[in-house]
Amino acid sequence: MVHRLAASIFLAALTLPAQSTRELNDLNWMEYRRLVPAQIQTVLLPTGTVEAHGVVNNGADNTAPLALARAMAPKLNALVAPPLNYGVTGSLDGYAGTFQISEAAYRAFVTDILTGLARNGFRNIIVINGHGGPQTAILNDVAEKVGREQRVRMLVTNWWAICSDVTLKVFGEDGGHAGWNETAFIQAIDEKLVHPELYSKELETPRPAAGTWAAYPFPTPVILYQPGQGSVRFDKAKASVYFQAVVERMADLVKGIIEKWDKAGLYQDVRSGALPPR
Repeated sequence: MVHRLAASIFLAALTLPAQSTRELNDLNWMEYRRLVPAQIQTVLLPTGTVEAHGVVNNGADNTAPLALARAMAPKLNALVAPPLNYGVTGSLDGYAGTFQISEAAYRAFVTDILTGLARNGFRNIIVINGHGGPQTAILNDVAEKVGREQRVRMLVTNWWAICSDVTLKVFGEDGGHAGWNETAFIQAIDEKLVHPELYSKELETPRPAAGTWAAYPFPTPVILYQPGQGSVRFDKAKASVYFQAVVERMADLVKGIIEKWDKAGLYQDVRSGALPPR
């Protein structure tokens, strides 16, 4: 009897259709219903903005978290949600091709996106954020509120800050906004988005110490975290090493936090998307 049951389970598994993609945007509703939450309970939401980034694409803050989420997803048995490509930009919104979303609009939209992911059955909602400044604080606040209301687990990550030690290890110095580290990350994803021929030191300014000075718009699109560190160089080999190291660090972080949530028994109930939230 036990052997027959095992055989029937094995045959049933063989007849299940293969998962076609980890992209939430590309799943059919029937695939989604089969996968979430029975087989997949984690979703990665890339968030960014469109702003000047030295000699890489204005959408670098979207390119980076989307590529990162796609590389992390198989390691975490996660799906990748469509990215939120517009954000709360800040002092670079005077540069050509840069967009700014108001905090009120952004806060409301992010709330609805996170609530929708929770109501559709995900238990672990991981924000892979590609843009800092006031956007991080908004994401942290909204994620906590939605997590409490919907009884799901939320994590907001800022990859460049989490991986600051990886930056030091690979490049031997600190980085910056559109500095060596971020430019290398984009170089590893798609070299066509990087334009070394346009680079000059005149594009760099170190970030001012707190309370010293502030300018709007910020005078250059490359903002170094430390004076004398993070100037852009174009090293393809280091770029590849850096990308892989960031992926591993980020995947390990998310995996570790999910394991701790599970061990603590936090919000263990997995709700079907067909049911209303509690």
